[in-house]
Amino acid sequence: IEHAHKGTLFLDEIGDLPMSLQAKLLRFLQERTVERLGGRNEIPVDIRVVCATNQDLQQQMREGQFREDLYYRISEISVIIPPLRERQGDRSLLAHALLERFSQSQRNAPRGFSSPAIRAIEAYEWPGNVREMENVIRRAVIMADASRITPEDLGLEPPAEAEEDRVGLREVRDAAEQEAVIRAMGRCNGNIAQAADLLGITRPTLYNLLDKYGLR
Repeated sequence: IEHAHKGTLFLDEIGDLPMSLQAKLLRFLQERTVERLGGRNEIPVDIRVVCATNQDLQQQMREGQFREDLYYRISEISVIIPPLRERQGDRSLLAHALLERFSQSQRNAPRGFSSPAIRAIEAYEWPGNVREMENVIRRAVIMADASRITPEDLGLEPPAEAEEDRVGLREVRDAAEQEAVIRAMGRCNGNIAQAADLLGITRPTLYNLLDKYGLR
């Protein structure tokens, strides 16, 4: 904490902090001073504190595992990041970004994903979220023999096509249109020209669809 003076202190997995340390952290956040182990002098510290957790802190409070006063100290501004399974389109975009990153250090690395691989990435729920995807993409970059990564390289299976349970014609059309745009943008890594070609429409039409569904 002392070394973070005039900077930012990032506390990962704050939900796993034992109750005894929670009390000490709360005291620091209230007084903004620390004492070195074995020291006698209080040292003022001016820092920004950022915390992260995959735990439900409100549930932990109800179960008596997380201090309520500490929760309200650290949650002045909260940003909730949904898991990958709830972020349509982000999975393929993130996969492209990871492939580009890992390919830089790998000789003769794959240049992209096959269409079945993209469908598998979009259908898989990724219970381990980004960390799991990082491991899967890194392994595929190392092990793939072809120029494009396949579902077998990823250890995933391409999904069967499923029909949406909707009845309104306009709702079905708009939902299908929006999903098609999101998938095309994800598969083309945000490239407008390629996405428009994949959808069989012009770039101005794609720009209009992106604006219509608030996708840019």
